[in-house]
Amino acid sequence: QVQLVESGGGLVQAGGSLRLSCAASGRTFSSDTMGWFRQAPGKEREFVAVIKRSSINRYYADSVKGRFTISRDNAKNTVYLQMNSLKPEDTAVYYCAATNAVYSGSSYPQLSTEYGYWGQGTQVTVSS
Repeated sequence: QVQLVESGGGLVQAGGSLRLSCAASGRTFSSDTMGWFRQAPGKEREFVAVIKRSSINRYYADSVKGRFTISRDNAKNTVYLQMNSLKPEDTAVYYCAATNAVYSGSSYPQLSTEYGYWGQGTQVTVSS
């Protein structure tokens, strides 16, 4: 059974930091492109960050660029999202996702429909 399990969410004050983890099991995700999305109440799920098999290839939404860092440890089948300088508008349920589709060059999957595997989500709440 394929599973993605997120952890690391919680309540933090504005300006603080959190690190989310996403542990994959059931298959090897080392070749997959891994992404983070978030969904705030009453809003659609939105793209946050993505990392390809090679950790060199990463891409971020403009809203988090310079504050969030996505990384992965293929030996541990785990992807991370380091979130710094958090703002109240970052409050959302954060989901990790995986796709085994191949994206070449500077192309990155940014739509939720491009991902076939999803975690259950972890809540991040940033207080002002």
